Amino acid sequence: MAEWIYFIHPPRRDFAATMTDAEKQVWAEHAARLERLLAEGTLILAGPTLGPVNTGIAVFEAEDEQAARAIMDGDPISASGLAHLELRPFRASFLRGRP
Repeated sequence: MAEWIYFIHPPRRDFAATMTDAEKQVWAEHAARLERLLAEGTLILAGPTLGPVNTGIAVFEAEDEQAARAIMDGDPISASGLAHLELRPFRASFLRGRP
């Protein structure tokens, strides 16, 4: 199983502090989906960067690029068009608790 990362580039600086109610709804759906992916063992980790630039990341496992893209494209943020999502192959080379 390969590891992948997608970056979530929000539409503006200080996005977390300036979200509209509609944007908050989409992000709540996004968070619920990440919780499901974590529970099923697909998601490795996810979260936003803090400060004025709130780029988010999601690190997960998928068989290949097509499967990884399907996971990323299934994120409610992707369908909403509220942010730009960017997929890349990833390798967790140094991970606490992993030899």
